[in-house]
Amino acid sequence: MSRRRAAAVAAAAREEEEASPAQRLVEAALRGDVATMEACLAAAAAAAAADDDTDDGVPAASRVGVARLRVRCAEVALREEAAGEVIVESRELKTDVSPLFAAAHAGHAEVVRTLLVAGADVNQKLFLGYATTAAAREGNIHILEMLLQAGVTREACEDSLSEAALFAEAEAVRLLVCSEMIQPEAAAHALVTASSRGFDDVVVILLQNGVDVNSMARVLLRSVKPALHANVNCTPLVAAVMSRQISTVKLLIEEGSYLDCLVQVGSWCWDSATGEELRVGACLGEKYNAIWCAVEYYECSGEILKLLLDKAPWLLETPRKGRNLLCHAILCQNPNAVSVLLNAGANPRFPIMMTNGTHVSYPIHFAARLGHAPVLKQLMLDGANINAQTSTGDTPLMVSARCGHSDCFLELIKSGADLGIVNNAGDTAIMLAKKSSFSSTIIDILSRALSCGGCITSSDITVFSPLHFFAASDSAEALLMTLHYSAADLNRPDGSGLTPVMVAAESGHADIFRLLVMAGADIAATSAEGKSAMSIIRSRAPETRDRFEQILLQASLADAIAGQQPSFRPLHYAARIGDTSSLTQLLKMGHDPNAMDEDGYTPLMHAAAAGKLEACRALVSRGGAADAGSETALSVARRSGRSNKATEEWLLDHVARAHVLAGEELTKHTRGGRGPPHRKAVRMMRSGVLTWGATRRRNVACREARAGPSAAFRRRNRRIIRTGREEQLILMVETVTGREIHFEATSASSVELWVRGINLIVQDCAWSRPDEAEQA
Repeated sequence: MSRRRAAAVAAAAREEEEASPAQRLVEAALRGDVATMEACLAAAAAAAAADDDTDDGVPAASRVGVARLRVRCAEVALREEAAGEVIVESRELKTDVSPLFAAAHAGHAEVVRTLLVAGADVNQKLFLGYATTAAAREGNIHILEMLLQAGVTREACEDSLSEAALFAEAEAVRLLVCSEMIQPEAAAHALVTASSRGFDDVVVILLQNGVDVNSMARVLLRSVKPALHANVNCTPLVAAVMSRQISTVKLLIEEGSYLDCLVQVGSWCWDSATGEELRVGACLGEKYNAIWCAVEYYECSGEILKLLLDKAPWLLETPRKGRNLLCHAILCQNPNAVSVLLNAGANPRFPIMMTNGTHVSYPIHFAARLGHAPVLKQLMLDGANINAQTSTGDTPLMVSARCGHSDCFLELIKSGADLGIVNNAGDTAIMLAKKSSFSSTIIDILSRALSCGGCITSSDITVFSPLHFFAASDSAEALLMTLHYSAADLNRPDGSGLTPVMVAAESGHADIFRLLVMAGADIAATSAEGKSAMSIIRSRAPETRDRFEQILLQASLADAIAGQQPSFRPLHYAARIGDTSSLTQLLKMGHDPNAMDEDGYTPLMHAAAAGKLEACRALVSRGGAADAGSETALSVARRSGRSNKATEEWLLDHVARAHVLAGEELTKHTRGGRGPPHRKAVRMMRSGVLTWGATRRRNVACREARAGPSAAFRRRNRRIIRTGREEQLILMVETVTGREIHFEATSASSVELWVRGINLIVQDCAWSRPDEAEQA
């Protein structure tokens, strides 16, 4: 019931309101119905005359009613780095209005005239302003002119001027500013407002009528980038600059606007004592002039900044707290603004100073610290010193590494930043990068720089060497790219005295080692401590050592090892591992099969010790000697725990065959031991003939040789053979005719070789014929 009662009361109130004379008068004024309006005014006058007690002193023409108006509203659609677009649209509002306001809004001049005659209050202020405000807003110039002649006050004129400036109603502005009712403050506000919205015709009218082009007023300024929504006390030029109104800026400059007026519109504050900066928020930072505003509130085409620089080029290098305009553009991280300033002649090597007069850094350090790679790149292209050092010795590369800006680090490397510089604290760029947030991607960054066609620069290889760095990090692709331009550093030692190939060996990176060796690295080079690549390899585990020596063998086969390399002997290694294919190729390349290593071993000895029978055969077939001084391949094989019976037997056969073919001085027993013995130079021929002289009797075809004397020789010569040791020095050779010939050697080993060698050659010949030349 209560809801129904409330609804009924509201309906009754509406009916009463609609039936009131004031409401009917407002509706008639809004429609432009002069007749109805005059009737309402007459009725109201008659009612007032009949009842003096109810008269409240308000003329009927000024009584307020309620109306729904289509009111113009202006909104600015903001755009990034471009002037906003003023959008005017009509919106319906239900509000209190007077008949005069309604008529001025609707543009009914006859109604306005009638109401003014009837005593309507031209200075009556409502929610939407004065009647003059409505006329100015809707562009009803004729009505505004009538109202101005009706005794309008200064407040009404100033309110109307502000509204006309918002809607770019130039004629309305002209009428109002020429009315001599406008105070300088209101005119300045209108000028700043029109400048911020780019209403050039309004600006021209105001300036033509004496408004100061450098006056200041507080207006609402907005921006998307940087973010701004604040009431700012500024000049028309600053308002136009911050709103990116190119034509307005040009107009104001031509009209003599000052460019050096300081306005607090910035969002940055910096401490000139420490060089640190802080973003404090819009209108809370340092005071700027118009050209600094043009940098922070940059217009995308750069025209505004160029216009200001053309007008006042000296402001380009005028410092504020030790910084210039270029520093501010870098701080705002706007590469386009930086480009415009550099093209205008900004100094990329401007020294940033502190209040005590000491030099801190340069703009390139500033950009590296902020981490804006595009700005950094522009500075380098325009002549900034890429290796400039701060007062603490830091380069831009060190600054970017310390601040963790990997993109800036990459850009500097690509442009040739020097990695060989050390700062005052003893740090290098790589050392700082290893402590940074991108430490795990340093290799990737350097590789990307090389892939982009850059080169990694180091003025001091003892501080940093790209070859050593990639060798230690097992980055084969990057190492290959580095070798293209720094092959001269292939054998140069770093700060530790190690060459790149030593670093690869010490790090255990076989692929890197292969690349360096194939590129011509000197494996015989030694450090100050006496280290060499081979000494490092030999100190490794057997499987690691074998892997590296296999690489050296491949390099030797490819004839890629530069110069003489006594530290690695490929023939010895191939023999040890039994690689007959490599052995054959190395021998064809001219390697000496009898060369000795540092231990006095020949390749054949290594093959024998390892039990590599095929390798032994290959070496012997190419002239490998089975003995070398006090050592022989056979003795080495017998001592080795890695050899085998087959290898030892083959070597013994080879030695025996070679021994008898070479010959030896033996003692020959004559007449079955009855005659006097005498020394003879005895040797075996490949045809199976044993010879110790020129006569036919001294050249016999052998059937067999045996160690020790025959039974008959032993019986006849008991006086000669007294001990078993003496018997061991005698060998008996049986000819194909059955003749027995006895020889005495100097040692039992010689007897063994003679017996084995003669029998081997006899087997090789596989023939037996009577010795026709033999005589009893």
